Amino acid sequence: MVLQMNPILFSFGSVVIRWYSLFILIAFFAVYYLFKKESWRFRVPQDFVFNLAFWIFILGILGARTWYVLFHLDYYSKNIGDIFKIWEGGLAIHGGILVGILIILIFCKKYKFRFIRLLDFMAPALLLGQAIGRWGNFFNGEAHGFEVAPEVLKTYLIPKFIIDGMTIDGVTYVPTFLYESFACLVLFILFMIIRKYKYLKVGTLSALYFMGYGIIRFFIEYQRVDALKIGDFRVAQVISVISFIVGLTILINNSRKGKLDDLYNDRENMPNIKY
Repeated sequence: MVLQMNPILFSFGSVVIRWYSLFILIAFFAVYYLFKKESWRFRVPQDFVFNLAFWIFILGILGARTWYVLFHLDYYSKNIGDIFKIWEGGLAIHGGILVGILIILIFCKKYKFRFIRLLDFMAPALLLGQAIGRWGNFFNGEAHGFEVAPEVLKTYLIPKFIIDGMTIDGVTYVPTFLYESFACLVLFILFMIIRKYKYLKVGTLSALYFMGYGIIRFFIEYQRVDALKIGDFRVAQVISVISFIVGLTILINNSRKGKLDDLYNDRENMPNIKY
């Protein structure tokens, strides 16, 4: 017997708590904790970190939702009220990332902090947050791939509860959410190891994030049935290519620096933040 995943965690009267909302919150607090911990190591004022994280969360959610809505205007122009139902899903990570980067840029410009430094602090944490957040898509029955036979997934050693959860209205789909979540988790672990490297340059973690997640999303997007498109182009793949080029450019620039120049783990290599 196949049980379709229930998107509702629990309800009490008119109050309904969904798994999707829970995983988004868990992802945010995981990102905030790691970002705060790394920032503290480099003596970044904690009020600055909290305020930055607060605005990234609020405006990042709005950015992710806006990005999604813009590519589904045919539906939302006729169902205006549904635009605000973010608990039902429909958050595009690239919209959230772009808004988040913009907020970091504004904060850094205002308080005289080095932009790429802050991105480095955020990169590993963001990967963990993405790995966690994708499970919200699972419970919502979204962000999946093409139709596939359950037997095929079993040969990949996919757990039964995931196969059951990806069986929607009698049809089983490729659990692309799982592939992305796992890939982000592996990359997060690698980042936690890499950032301890003695000669790590400032900007390298950011570069590896842009390149790593760009590669992950580019190939996973091939299988997504709900991919956002402009004509025949999958938007996430276009952004992934741009992201990879940006990351590669940063790495090339870092390779031109001396071995002891601009080191990530040099605590003296920090701007005097005006906060």
